[in-house]
Amino acid sequence: MDNFIFNARTKIYFGKGQVDNLPDILNEFGKNVLLVYGGSSIKKNGIYNQITERLSEFSVCELSGVEPNPKIESVRAGAELAKKKNVDVVLAVGGGSVIDCAKSIAAGYYYDGDPWDFVKDSSLIGDVLPVVAVLTIAATGSEMNKNSVISNMASNEKLCTSSLKFIPRAAILDPTYTYTVPAYHTAAGVADIMSHVFENYFKSDMTAGVQDGFSEAILKTCIKYAKKAIDTPDDYEARANLMWASTMALNGLCGAGKSGSFSCHPMEHELSAFYDITHGVGLAILTPRWFRYILSENTVDLFYRYAVNVWGICDEDKFAAADKAIDATYAFFEGLGIPMNLSKLGIDGNKFEIMAKKACANGLSNAYVPLSENDVVNIFNMCV
Repeated sequence: MDNFIFNARTKIYFGKGQVDNLPDILNEFGKNVLLVYGGSSIKKNGIYNQITERLSEFSVCELSGVEPNPKIESVRAGAELAKKKNVDVVLAVGGGSVIDCAKSIAAGYYYDGDPWDFVKDSSLIGDVLPVVAVLTIAATGSEMNKNSVISNMASNEKLCTSSLKFIPRAAILDPTYTYTVPAYHTAAGVADIMSHVFENYFKSDMTAGVQDGFSEAILKTCIKYAKKAIDTPDDYEARANLMWASTMALNGLCGAGKSGSFSCHPMEHELSAFYDITHGVGLAILTPRWFRYILSENTVDLFYRYAVNVWGICDEDKFAAADKAIDATYAFFEGLGIPMNLSKLGIDGNKFEIMAKKACANGLSNAYVPLSENDVVNIFNMCV
């Protein structure tokens, strides 16, 4: 296990009615609040009113319309508004896209140049406004991590920038706020959660027993509760477990002491950058093909552990167990209603080579199994 620093500065308020704590949370940082959210869903389901009713004593300005793959234009607009209104704290109400956008806005407040500069080079991030999150979908884990993924469609780039200062100071996690999430996005969120775990679990270091045990528990939790949440949207137990799984999957816990870069995420970022598809859907399509592509004598032991501990597959032949576990992963995502082929999303192979080149530029040589541009093209082709 490698040396690591585990930073968990987010104060989590988990459960029904925790929004009542919002005024006290915000008062710690100031009275001028920038409220950031996406489309009209939080107004339709009543969350917007619950939030604004508790902001009566604050001076509030709003940035709405943040996109599912947040665009740099929204970051620019938010940073400009925050500066104009002399904001003290950024309040993100939504899923990972909204929270990611809020983090970059919080950095843009102190940055004199174009925010795209620090998206491309995180060393340029200086001071960052406090960020508080109210989560409305279980997926990215942005409510408790240091990452912000922003897209620039003009250059077909989707990049992750990060800073420890991005980690939200507090996050309200009320599972009832996810009751109205559509089945498709619930499924995509689960795929995103599981992908975060897979990318930390499938690394060359197999000595991090505690971390890998956490990972297996989170995966089994997703498998247990995903269909329940889709079939019965107001199942509190299912929604609560998925929400907590989302937060735990990418707050540094599962990846502590396990070095190396992700594989599927850089590849999916290219799919989103060129085709603006739902992130979790792209990950669900890629993951079983990546599994199949990297299965070998060198990796079969870890796949066997995955088969046994997550799926309960105990064939004496390790490769047979691994194959069944990969098939089970594919079938699970398909059973949630995720289209498991890129062709179903209108994506062909025309841009695979340039996408592979960009993906490899983002660290695939340091992945669990290093991938070349040709490898990435092959995996993309397996997904068509």
